[in-house]
Amino acid sequence: MKQAYPVVMTPGKKFIVVYVPDFNINTQGTDFADAIAMARDAIGIMGIDMEDENEVLPNPSDISEVKAKNKDAVVSLVDVDFSEYRRKNDMRTVKKNCTIPSWLNFEAEKAGVNFSAVLQAALKSELHLTGR
Repeated sequence: MKQAYPVVMTPGKKFIVVYVPDFNINTQGTDFADAIAMARDAIGIMGIDMEDENEVLPNPSDISEVKAKNKDAVVSLVDVDFSEYRRKNDMRTVKKNCTIPSWLNFEAEKAGVNFSAVLQAALKSELHLTGR
């Protein structure tokens, strides 16, 4: 699910501080491009963490409702695709049990088949996922 969240970027002496009001989080970057990338990362981390905890993600606020408190601050939007973010960044492994016939297990073990690799390849194929 792709969303665009408003952020407030305030230049400081060394960094640009980014506040994401919908998640009530802060991050920072060395310049505006880095600040936007860091905001996307912070929103992505927070979003998948909330999903893992079965919490509802906040709807993005209307950018016109977000006001900067500092005259040098910039209000902008940062887009995040939570599904894509999870695929790219959540590389934890998860143990799954599966059941196969004994004869198939015997043949696969005899052939030195890596069950995890085969299952991953089959799931990616079934789900039409490319890459990782």
